[in-house]
Amino acid sequence: MSQASISARDIVRQLPGVLRRFPAIARGLYYYSLKDSGKDLTLGRLVERNADRYPNRPAILAGDCRITWREFDDWSNRIAHYLADLGLGKGDTVAVLLENRPELLAVVAGAAKLGVACAMLNTAQTGRVLTHSIQLVEPRLVIVGEERIDSIENIRAGLSLTHPFQFLADTNTLASFGEAPAGYDNMAAQVAARNSDRPRPATPPTLGDTAIYLYTSGTTGLPKAAPGSHRKFVRAYGGFGLMSLAMTPDDVLYCPLPLYHGTALLVCWGSVLAGGSAIALRRRFSARAFWDDVRRYRATTFGYVGELCRYLLNQPPSERDQDHGLTKMIGNGLRPSIWQAFKARFGIEVVAELYASSEGNIGFSNVFNLDNTVGFSTAPYKLVRFHEGTRDPIRNARGRLEEVAKGEPGLLIGAITRKWSFEGYTQKEATEQSILRDAFRKGDAWFNTGDVLREIGCRHLQFVDRMGDTYRWKGENVSTTEVEHILDASGQVREAIVYGVEIPGTNGKAGMATLVPRDDQAFQANALLTHLRRHLPGYAVPVFLRVTHDIEKTGTFKYRKVDLQKLGYALERPDDEVYVWLPGTHEYTRLTPALVRRIDAGDLGF
Repeated sequence: MSQASISARDIVRQLPGVLRRFPAIARGLYYYSLKDSGKDLTLGRLVERNADRYPNRPAILAGDCRITWREFDDWSNRIAHYLADLGLGKGDTVAVLLENRPELLAVVAGAAKLGVACAMLNTAQTGRVLTHSIQLVEPRLVIVGEERIDSIENIRAGLSLTHPFQFLADTNTLASFGEAPAGYDNMAAQVAARNSDRPRPATPPTLGDTAIYLYTSGTTGLPKAAPGSHRKFVRAYGGFGLMSLAMTPDDVLYCPLPLYHGTALLVCWGSVLAGGSAIALRRRFSARAFWDDVRRYRATTFGYVGELCRYLLNQPPSERDQDHGLTKMIGNGLRPSIWQAFKARFGIEVVAELYASSEGNIGFSNVFNLDNTVGFSTAPYKLVRFHEGTRDPIRNARGRLEEVAKGEPGLLIGAITRKWSFEGYTQKEATEQSILRDAFRKGDAWFNTGDVLREIGCRHLQFVDRMGDTYRWKGENVSTTEVEHILDASGQVREAIVYGVEIPGTNGKAGMATLVPRDDQAFQANALLTHLRRHLPGYAVPVFLRVTHDIEKTGTFKYRKVDLQKLGYALERPDDEVYVWLPGTHEYTRLTPALVRRIDAGDLGF
């Protein structure tokens, strides 16, 4: 990664733009810094405010569907009344399994008005992983779109709920209710029968109450549910929508990212709420359709992850590359190696790169619109020394952590204080595992992000790497332990270890498994691929397999994962067989030196 540097002179150069945005920045700082958890400022209030101020401006664009802020507020009110009629109220949870549709945002807003939290299920999950995710939050009911009905049907018998499953047809349910299958309530039909008055629950939600649950991979191998309070929406509203982007009612933010992700739901939608802007939705990202969508919706802003930007940059150049109104972008993971090229080719003026996590108590934002940085944070943090290849900080002889020198990569930790609280996970043990206690003095507490960053000047940081037992591929976090569990269940494997490896020209790290086959049968790579694809989302299936006779361990019987990561898919061990799942194929292919050269040259389009 290119190590940029930022000086006071760079900051000064950006001051004219900062001064133009100063009113928005000042307002944003107010919302970002709100402390009172009992304050009556919630996601539902933000929606109502926009409905009052901009009733006829678009709130959501999706295909041919255009929904104004007044229509959206009315819709969410009817949903709130329906949920209340079912007996749901503050402190309850519903699980939501919908693709990027207006219905998803309406459900989240309607539930939020009652203080009901929405658990945002990953639409790629199936089987026992999906069952686990639902059971983690103990929902009163599950709301499922017709597009994901098969995923629920396959696990429905194993779920015990107090209310019937709620069905939303795969159509514009404001215009057509569709027909619910047996065993499901037709939610759209029920909602339409309710009034659109704003609900006034006896115990209204407040800033500190949970609005959503987002799922994150962790070292336990199965997803963890991280609660997100209304405060997180308000901070995104202030920090990203106002301070970073200065959003207005004339802005349209194009969001092809899945709304079960914090980047889409919190960052992108939170920014839209701040401006009274519109969010334009697409079910799934398409590099070929991206610019046509941008022009169709007259988008001025878009939400990204680094992989998405690489896909766009890899498309053939076109004379229409700057024939659009897109000038701003917000997201994370844009590599320094393509940062300038992306801005120049597509005419982007503002890159609001950020750093945040679903469960974390710290975020960074590129308010000054500088290159190659996640920006700065007003939250207290430190970069500390760490054991390579782990999430573990190094403690000195006194048992304390030590900060790295300026410019050196360090493990990012955020101070847990009354103002910068750590909301953690639904599982207490998982929450405690993410807290570092007595780090610099007795009694202090810090959130361990598990990520490595470096300071590049003026308190601006640059992302370096994600550590521990997860890696990021195709914009998704992958739990190595979960993939190892699926490998173990294949019946072909005696030992398996999973990790991420770099492929030149790609973002993130591709999955790789080193495994020892069982002795009593011949190893069948493609039978294993079939098993993996049946039980894992596509992004979590290992791209590479290394089949070996033994996996080296330390004296304490720990795998030498760092050594395997460094080896990658190289053919340096003559007794090993290395396989690759090539793009567009349905089988593992045995690697050859010629194939390795093509991968290293970036010729295969992973």
